[in-house]
Parts: sequence; C-alpha cells; structure tokens
Amino acid sequence: MIGHLAYAAGSPCPTFVLDAARLPREEEALLLHLAEARRYLASAGGAHVLKIALVEPSAHPMFDLDYRFVQALPSAPDRFDLRGSCGHSILSAVVAAARSGMLPRLVPGVRIRVNVLNNGDGVVCEVDRVERDEVRFTVTFVQPRPVPFDQLLPTGLPRTLLDVDGQRHEVSLVASANTYAFIDARDLAIPDTAALFAAGGELLGRLERIRGAAADLLGWRRDGAFPKIAAILPGEDGGISARAVTVPGWHPTIALTGAVCLGTAVRVPHTVPWRIARERGAADGLVDIVTPGGRTAVTAVTSLPGEGAGSQDGALLWASVAHKRVTFQGSFVLTPLSHLQFEEVAQCLALSGAA
Repeated sequence: MIGHLAYAAGSPCPTFVLDAARLPREEEALLLHLAEARRYLASAGGAHVLKIALVEPSAHPMFDLDYRFVQALPSAPDRFDLRGSCGHSILSAVVAAARSGMLPRLVPGVRIRVNVLNNGDGVVCEVDRVERDEVRFTVTFVQPRPVPFDQLLPTGLPRTLLDVDGQRHEVSLVASANTYAFIDARDLAIPDTAALFAAGGELLGRLERIRGAAADLLGWRRDGAFPKIAAILPGEDGGISARAVTVPGWHPTIALTGAVCLGTAVRVPHTVPWRIARERGAADGLVDIVTPGGRTAVTAVTSLPGEGAGSQDGALLWASVAHKRVTFQGSFVLTPLSHLQFEEVAQCLALSGAA
C-alpha cells in the first residue's frame, strides 16, 4: 500500500492520505492498521503528522469522493478520534486522490464534490489555480437542505455557562463543519488582539480546561480532539480576532472548519460571535478572521431569522472560504501494509507521485 502527503497552508501539519478501499471496514481492525502506519511514518520522521484522510471514489451519484477523517492523538500511536472532520485535510485528500488517479486531473474550474462520512457534510472544492505541486481552491460547505439555527446549537441555547476552576464561563457551542466552543477572550482578562496573540501556556491551559468541560457536557471524551475551542474578540479593522486550539497546542491560524463554524455562528442570533461581530459592524456578508498566522475570509449564507428578540428560526444554506492553497509533498510505499496492495503497483505509484 502507498501513502500520500499533502499540506494545506494554515494547517498545523500535513495530511497522511490513504486509499480507504484497501483498508478494513471494521473499526477495530482499521485502527490497528492505522496504528502500524503511524509507527512506520514516525520512524521515517513523520511523528508530527496527526491528520489522516481515508478516501475512495464515491458510490453516491452526487459525490466524486468519499472522505473519512481520523485525528491521530499525540499520546500514543494507537490513539485516535474519529468524531470530527478537517477542512484542510479534505483539500489535501482531493489533491492526493487526483495524483493517485482516483480523481481526474485537476484543472481550473473543476469542482470536486466530497462526501464527509464523519458528519454527513457535502463539500465542494473548486479549483482556482494549478501549478506543478500546488493547487488553490475555493471551498464551499453545502447543506443538502437548510439547517435551522436551533439544530446548529448542541445545547439548544446560543450561550451556555460552564463551571471551570471555580468560575463560570459563558461559551457558545456551535456545530457547523465541526463543533466549536467560542468564548470572548475579554472574559479571560485578554483585552485586545495583541494580548490574545501573545498569550502563552496559561491561556492555553485555561482554554483546554474549558474545552474539557464542554466535552463533558456533550458526553464526549475529555481526552479527545472534539469539540474544538477558540477565543475571539473584536478586531481593530472590523474583523474578528481568533486564537484557536488544536492537537496538541495552539493552531497556527484557524482550521478551515473553524472558519466555517465561526462564520456560521456570526449569523446565529445571540451567540458570542454574533454579539462580537455587531460591536464592529461585521454582522453581514464577508467575515474577516484575523489569526496569528494570517487572515481567513468566510461567507456564511443563511435565510433570515424572524423579528423576535429570541428568534432562532433562520437557517444555514452554505458557507464558503476562498484562497486555500495545498502543496503535494509526495508518495511512498507503506511497507507494513504492503500486503494490502500489489507491491509493484505501489512502487510505481510512489515513484510517479514523487516525479
């Protein structure tokens, strides 16, 4: 069997892409194989690669590619979280699938429709530009039908109080592309963007504990990767400043799914992001997200909510992020799993991918 590596700019690490059709369908056997693959990758200097994408041509007539995300946890090679998704890894998977012949050659204007098996999302990856080892995309998370705002709120409320370290913290739990907990950084004594981006281990630890309390509330594993968490506050130029946490620390920018979730949350009345966006006039249209690693612009398109002060009867239609860049890093024979594919074919594909 062969593995492919591709890196989406802004992601904390490359994505390790594998052919799902060559792997067991049963979860326990699948994870045993993935643990072997991680050990082999680590022995070759790839221990930092914690994102795995399993892909194959989709049998569904509406999609080109079936995609399943596996978050590898740094605590041990056999520890994984299969609950959520990863937008950067979706793009990496599309590039790797095209390089391996699973998809047609990528050219500007082509749209690849991805079926996210983790959560049922439909993602359209439109190719904007292609260079030798780099592809640029506009990505749209499309809903098969409008999703009412109340279905985007796991607790049923736009804001939820969590008890952490003897204090009560107000967060908004929003589920769009991934589930995130958004908290106003000023509630953590972080006054502005400069202080947010300069914060170190103390803030990271507090956010991790708040994230753990959110996981408890949802009935999820506290030691897993989901829900995600981000501290936000009004930016100085009308945007929203954000500092997000990933596995195993600060995210260098913000996850693609995080941008989608934040852009969606801005449209849901009375959430923390909705309130912050209105402080600087970023309530409608394009939302500019400022992070320590750069800027991300997201547009969430919704039907309009009603007029009532507590109304949540709007709905999400789709959300889009432009200017995403992916670099293909190569292919290699995955020796421990070579029995899952003819060795000669694997070697040829690895060489063609590296050419």
